[in-house]
Amino acid sequence: MPTLPKYDLYGSEAKPSWLDSFNFEWIPQRSRPFNWEIEPHIHDGLIQVLYVRSGSGEALIDGTRRRIEPPCLIVIPARTVHGFHFTPEVDGPVVTAPQRPLEALASTARPELLSYIRTPAVLPVQAGSRHDQKLVPLFDALAREAAEYEPGQTAAGSALLLAAFVIMERVDTGIQSPRVVTRSRGTAKVERFRALVEQHYKAHLPMESYASELGVSPGQLARLCRETIGMSPLDVINARLIHEAQRELVYSQLSVKQIAGALGFEDEAYFGRFFKKNAGSTALAFREMARAQLARASGEVSSGS
Repeated sequence: MPTLPKYDLYGSEAKPSWLDSFNFEWIPQRSRPFNWEIEPHIHDGLIQVLYVRSGSGEALIDGTRRRIEPPCLIVIPARTVHGFHFTPEVDGPVVTAPQRPLEALASTARPELLSYIRTPAVLPVQAGSRHDQKLVPLFDALAREAAEYEPGQTAAGSALLLAAFVIMERVDTGIQSPRVVTRSRGTAKVERFRALVEQHYKAHLPMESYASELGVSPGQLARLCRETIGMSPLDVINARLIHEAQRELVYSQLSVKQIAGALGFEDEAYFGRFFKKNAGSTALAFREMARAQLARASGEVSSGS
């Protein structure tokens, strides 16, 4: 089975999953060079929100086709398989941001928004309505925030994006048509598995425990994961562990031994082998490389502003 392409932004090489990424652009910027056809792909760790203001098209989200008529909001959570066909008249903003900081903010401020963040949707908005009038300046503010790098950019972007989800919730309560893209039973199982991994990845549970919780056999879970996201269940768990290890190595002052312990590894040497096998370098070499890369990225953005 061919692996679905992973992008930070469609057609661009994906940034490392540990690197916080916040981006704003207009739909034609990404779609016009590809003749308005965006082939199915995924964003690993990033949520994407589009506000289609003109033109039309079709969205393919986890195998379900939805008509796009303006104005409408489109939510593409992390690791959702999606593609688009747009007409040349299409326009509107696209925000791509780390999903976990947004979820953390919602968990504290308004937990009801978590289902909106985690569920793909195409949500119609009435043109000229009070909701439309509030969304436009919000996306303008997101554009200004993304224009130049400053400390706390991801936090500010997440706060503004969360405000957009508040309006999304208000819009949803006032319409009768379903916002949620219908998902297959297999996709729902894989979503539940990934939620369980998020809760328990540091506990290093046997695969049988996850399968039992989902009411399937380990073999069935493996098949569902490969068919839906192109990864084995073990790949999903290992990727989550590596992601967290990389973030701690880059953004914390913890030693490798402390990070290993925090991630449930009793043996630092085993953690070292695990990290090198999955990340391609030793933990200390990765820390040095990643911090240098982060410093260069910050310097390039600052010098270009």
